[in-house]
Amino acid sequence: MTKNELLNAKLKQYLIEYFKDLGVKSPEINLEKPALSEHGDITSNSSLKYAKELGKNPFVIANGAIDYLKAKEIAEIADVKFAAPGYINFYLNSKYVEDILRDVIALGNKYGNNDLFKGEKWVIEHTSPNPNKAMHLGHLRNNLIGMSITRLLEFCGAEVVCDSVDNNRGIAIAKLMWGFLVHMKKNDRAQTSVEYWHSHREEWYNPDDINQLPDVFVTNCYVMGATDFKNDSSVEKIVRDIVVKWENNDILIRELWAHVLKYSYEGINRTLNRVGNRWDKTWHEHEHYQKGKEYVELGLTSSIFTRLEDGAILTNLTDYNLPDTILLKKDGTSLYITQDIALTAMKKELYKANKLVWVIGPEQSMAMKQLFAVCEQLGVGKLNDFTHVSYGYVGLKTDTGFKKMSSRDGTVVLIDDVIDNAKNKILEGPLKDRNVDEAIELAEKLSLAAVKFSLLKVERTQDVAFDVEKATEMQGDTGVYILYTYARINSILRKASLAGFAIEPQAVDTANDIVKKLALFGVVVIRSVESFSAHHIAQFLLQLCSDFNSWYNREIILDGSMDQPHKLAAAKAVSQVIKNGLVLLGIDVVEKM
Repeated sequence: MTKNELLNAKLKQYLIEYFKDLGVKSPEINLEKPALSEHGDITSNSSLKYAKELGKNPFVIANGAIDYLKAKEIAEIADVKFAAPGYINFYLNSKYVEDILRDVIALGNKYGNNDLFKGEKWVIEHTSPNPNKAMHLGHLRNNLIGMSITRLLEFCGAEVVCDSVDNNRGIAIAKLMWGFLVHMKKNDRAQTSVEYWHSHREEWYNPDDINQLPDVFVTNCYVMGATDFKNDSSVEKIVRDIVVKWENNDILIRELWAHVLKYSYEGINRTLNRVGNRWDKTWHEHEHYQKGKEYVELGLTSSIFTRLEDGAILTNLTDYNLPDTILLKKDGTSLYITQDIALTAMKKELYKANKLVWVIGPEQSMAMKQLFAVCEQLGVGKLNDFTHVSYGYVGLKTDTGFKKMSSRDGTVVLIDDVIDNAKNKILEGPLKDRNVDEAIELAEKLSLAAVKFSLLKVERTQDVAFDVEKATEMQGDTGVYILYTYARINSILRKASLAGFAIEPQAVDTANDIVKKLALFGVVVIRSVESFSAHHIAQFLLQLCSDFNSWYNREIILDGSMDQPHKLAAAKAVSQVIKNGLVLLGIDVVEKM
C-alpha cells in the first residue's frame, strides 16, 4: 500500500471504532481531500452521515471524534479540527512531508510502483492493424491504450506479454495483390499475370520508385484493386480465384502475397516504432485460421453447440443471456469467432496467463462477450480470465464539435500525417528560432508528446475530437505544457548542481501542499490500472504542473535562503514524479526546451 493509503486505512479504522462505540453497527467511513487548503489535508463527513441515526448533533459527534483521534497520537497528523456543520479535518505534519520527499528522491524511477499484480502474467492484445491499409488515429488510440495498460501493469508487478493479430489472408488481401499486379506496372508492356511478374519483377514499382511510404503504397494498391473488384465482374472472378489458389498453396500466388505484405509490414513497423510500440508476439492468421474448426467439432460432439438443418453450426448461449451466433457456415467455412476460439486456446496454452486482455473498439463488444462465453463452455478458460477493453472513437475537431473519421468521406487521418502536422506546428511556433538540427529532434519528441497526451488525457470510453492546434499549445492541458514544466524544473536543478547547492529533503511551508500531492501518485497509479485508463495519470500531471508553476511564479527557489535546499528538494521530487507519470504514458521527457 502507498503511504497515503496506509494513513487513510489507519484513520478509517479509528473512525470505525469510534462510531461503533457510539452505536453504529457497520459504519462506512469516507475520507476526501477538502476543497479548500485551510480545511486541512483530509476530511470526513461521517458525523453528518450518522447524525440522524444516532440522534445527535453533528457538532457533538465530530468533536467527540476529534478528542478520540487526538488521544491516539497519530504520528503523521499535526492536528484534527472541526469545521461546520460537522466535518472532521486532518492536518498533516512536517514529518509526513519530509518522508514523502525522502521516499520520492530515494526511490526515483520506482516511486509510485507496487506489487498489486506480482506473480501474475497478463497477455494484452492491442493494435492489430489490417495489412491492406495505412493506420489512422483510431489505431493510434488503440496502441496508446494498450501500451499504457502494459506499462501500468508492469509498474504494479505483473509480467506482461503484448501480442497482436495479423489478418493476412482472405478477399481483402487478394484485392491488394490484384491492385499491385495491375496498377503498379512501370509500363503497359508488362503482362498482368502472376507468372510474368514472377520472372520480371523489375517491371513493377516499389514504394521508393514513386516516393511513397510503404503503407501508403499498399493502401493505394488496395483501393485500386477494391475499385476494380467492385466495378468489373471479370476482375471479381480473378480475385476470388486468387483466394482459392492461395488456399491451395499455389507457389506463385504465395510469392506475390509475401511480396506485397512485405511492404505492408515495413509501413506498420515504421509507424509503430515511431510511437514506441511493443509486440512480443504476432499471430499470423494464415498459421491458425483452420484450427478453430476442431474446437467447434468438439463442442458439437459434446452437445454444447447445435447443427442447423442447412448444416451451419450455432452456439447455445442462453445461460449467458447472450444472442447465439454462427460458428461454422453451412459450407464449412470458418468465421472470425471460429479463429478467435483457437487463438484464445493457443494463448492460454503458450503463456499460462492469469488474464487475457483484448484492446478492441466498442463495435466488437457483443462478439467479445460471445467469444468469452464459448471459450468457457469449451473449457478454454473462465469468464473472469478474459477482459475486453473498449474505447471511444477518435474524430476530428470541427466548428460544430466532433466528426467521426470515415474512409468514404475522405476524413481518415493517418498516424504519420497527424504527427508530422503537429511537428510542423511546433517548428513554426515555439522552435522557429532554434538551430535546425536541434529543433527537428526536439520537435519530434514534442509532437509525439502532444499527440499521445491529447488521446490519453481523455477517459478511455469517451470519444475524442482531435485538435492539432490545441494539442501543440505550450500552455493549457497539453503534453507540451507538461514537458515544458519538466524542463523548467530541470533547468533550476542544473543551475543548483553547477553552483554546488545542497538539496535537503525537509518541509518548507510554501511547498508543503505540492509535496503532499506527490503522495497521491501511487493511488492514481492504482486507479489507472484498475480502470484500464491512463487519463487519471494525465490529469494528475496537469494538476501537479499547474500547482508547481503557480508556486514557481510566487517563490524564488534559488534565493540563497535557509530554505533553498528544502525548496530544491521539493522541485526535484516534483520533477521525478512528472517523469514517472510521463513514462507510464509512453512520453519521453526532454531535459531542455
